[in-house]
Amino acid sequence: MVLNIPVSSWLSISRKLPTALYKCKSNKHSSFLPQRSSQNPVFFSTAWKCHLQRHIPNTIALPTYVTSSQLKAPSVAEIKTDDQISQMLPACKLAAEILRHIGKYIKAGIKTEHIDDLVYSKCIEAGAYPSPLMYKGFPKSVCTSVNEVACHGIPGPRVLNEGDIINVDVTVFFKGYHGDTSATFSVGEIDQRSRALMRATQDCLRAGISVCRDGALFSEIGEIIFKEACEAGFEVIPFFCGHGIGTYFHGPPDIVHVPSDHCGSERMKAGMTFTIEPILCTGHPEIKVLDDGWTVVTADGSWSAQYEHTILVTEKGSQILTE
Repeated sequence: MVLNIPVSSWLSISRKLPTALYKCKSNKHSSFLPQRSSQNPVFFSTAWKCHLQRHIPNTIALPTYVTSSQLKAPSVAEIKTDDQISQMLPACKLAAEILRHIGKYIKAGIKTEHIDDLVYSKCIEAGAYPSPLMYKGFPKSVCTSVNEVACHGIPGPRVLNEGDIINVDVTVFFKGYHGDTSATFSVGEIDQRSRALMRATQDCLRAGISVCRDGALFSEIGEIIFKEACEAGFEVIPFFCGHGIGTYFHGPPDIVHVPSDHCGSERMKAGMTFTIEPILCTGHPEIKVLDDGWTVVTADGSWSAQYEHTILVTEKGSQILTE
């Protein structure tokens, strides 16, 4: 689940970007960008359980944003110990397992709310909590983003049709840690442009991961992702970033997917864990947020794709935890 970049930070994300993107810095367009602090966490009360028709067994541990008003995260990027990494790995593996399971059900005629049911059931079956549920008030267990929906799509009555593409973003809270991953799936036969978009987005994710190593600049991730996307003929939607993750859902560092001064001279260190999750689109990267306050769509209706992994920085490179 991507992290929204605050408007103040977006103002610095202009270095080496196409002129077409600069106008996104104006007040007209920045009003579309939800602030990280604008949505308040909602307590997971009995009333909410009833409303959502979701029963969370008492044996399942809940994240702090569900049990209180606090979104706990470190103030600086956390360097995890070997013991912490071993504790986090099961959550990452479970998220990957659930995503693979969901992929088997992606077909024409299925509703996105059915995907939500499947994710919720698999989480409960495994003794895990679906991290998106009630995170800052998000009402479902997974994000389902179809075609023009760039991210944060809320599962509902929308029916998948032949030729659609859909991103499914799975995050679980398991044994005290979050694991986060996503992939874009084709619904039956898709056109050549959509297939190329999906392939390019996967290539961008792999490229971003390839530069991760102890001592590398965080800015290298955005540089190489943007280069790969441009060479493939697609745009990177710059308004959303990857994030640090652990016992907290979102935390530092911010992982920007375009060339940017936002990261400064910050460098990766062995033991850091974070997500890389670029979103590419076939048209203009300008976005807007729908009235539900969550669903982000491309302003021109162009289609988008996203892939995501949680990774660990190591002494010699990196390790994908969500495989």
